[in-house]
Amino acid sequence: MTHLLVTGGAGFIGGAIVEQALDRGWRVRVLDSLRSDVHGAPPTIDSRVDFIQGDVTNPDDVAAALVGIDVVCHQAAKVGLGVDFADAPDYVMSNEVGTAVLLAAMAVAGIDRLVLASSMVVYGEGSYLGRHGPARPGPRRAIDLEAGRFDPVDEITGDRLHPALISEDDPLDPRNVYASTKLGQEYLATSWARSTGGRVIALRYHNVYGPGMPQNTPYAGVASLFRSALERGEAPTVFEDGAQRRDFVHVRDIASANLTAVDFTAHAPAELFRPFNVGSGTVHTIGEMAEALSAAAHGPAPVVTGEYRLGDVRHITASSERLRRELKWMPAVTFEDGVREFASAPLRAAVQR
Repeated sequence: MTHLLVTGGAGFIGGAIVEQALDRGWRVRVLDSLRSDVHGAPPTIDSRVDFIQGDVTNPDDVAAALVGIDVVCHQAAKVGLGVDFADAPDYVMSNEVGTAVLLAAMAVAGIDRLVLASSMVVYGEGSYLGRHGPARPGPRRAIDLEAGRFDPVDEITGDRLHPALISEDDPLDPRNVYASTKLGQEYLATSWARSTGGRVIALRYHNVYGPGMPQNTPYAGVASLFRSALERGEAPTVFEDGAQRRDFVHVRDIASANLTAVDFTAHAPAELFRPFNVGSGTVHTIGEMAEALSAAAHGPAPVVTGEYRLGDVRHITASSERLRRELKWMPAVTFEDGVREFASAPLRAAVQR
């Protein structure tokens, strides 16, 4: 029987992974710090879970959590764009130092299987096509965004670039602190695999949504912010012009991708590091998500404000073909069904600020 450790297993995505692992009959241990800026109230932990309250940056906590474990699913991280650059040390400590502590302890314990929660943010802006083929735009400029020029342009011709699906072989270009730390986690895991013979699957999540999302933290995803506004009887607020392209993937599909990856590591070759995009395969705009949620909740129509955050990217959508082809994974929740459920699904308790 598989004995799985899920770091951050009391969180939004971690909790969905734990639920599916228990349904498979696996033994599950959770290591979670229960940070007050993530959990507005103590989460409910399934009685079948061996729960350890501890921090992934604490070597003693991690060593205790690894006893008897076969494979680790590393979800513990500080997520989201952040409030300002003052968040940087916390991101680096939580994400990069925490991963380093975990990997060092796994090396000592002789555990050689890891599924790592990564993110689409490692790519920066998504893939684009210009007049002469593939193009990579530079960072967006505040002067353009202030003027309502949201779409990237070819820096030579000035032509508007057209978004395309991004693959795992596209260049990596993290453009904010969170993105930098997620790529740092991947680099640490790559080094660990090479030096220990370990096997790593890194899952680059696209926009995850679903029941149990955090309700009101500054780091919550856009779908959660829209859903929370509707619950308050307010119109969802959409930044820019709402035409930002994303791939919204349901949390249950993210969980099933993790378990599929766990299975794969059992027979994968040594010294493996392999990244996979995890998306629904269907492109929707942020405006479409807001509209669909408003309609499903019978709430007020979204308001498009033209506001922007300089660290945001314009378009990023995944090709999940590698995951489907190599690991035989397929998403099961359609956008329509997922949004309909999410419109009335419970969120995590509000964080007291």
